[in-house]
Amino acid sequence: MAELKTRKNDADVEAFLDGIEHEKRRKDCRAVVELMADVTGEPPVMWGDSIIGFGSYHYRYPTGREGDWMATGVSPRKQSLTVYIQTGFQRHAELMEKLGRFTTGKSCLYVKRLEDIDTDVLRDLIRDSYALVSKG
Repeated sequence: MAELKTRKNDADVEAFLDGIEHEKRRKDCRAVVELMADVTGEPPVMWGDSIIGFGSYHYRYPTGREGDWMATGVSPRKQSLTVYIQTGFQRHAELMEKLGRFTTGKSCLYVKRLEDIDTDVLRDLIRDSYALVSKG
């Protein structure tokens, strides 16, 4: 079975944030990191080369594959800020209606600019998802 490449590591979160080229993306990422730290009560930790994660949980698939993954996180990708909502979005339909402009993947929320969304709603979304994942 293949090893997961993205793992929690000891890389310096502040150095990573300082290295984000695009000033607006750097500022938005810092704001989301602060919000996540406040909501989760967890310190930010690098996962792989470009994801800042908070907390962790153990997963196990019916196939037998298992591992550990961040409970929530953020990454300043080239096209958008990616916020990791591990519970997906269907169970959060009411919050998603109020969030603003974004796109989603399976558990990724893509935000071009932080001002495009309601950060209070984002806080609620992160809090609810984190609580569900963390009690697992």
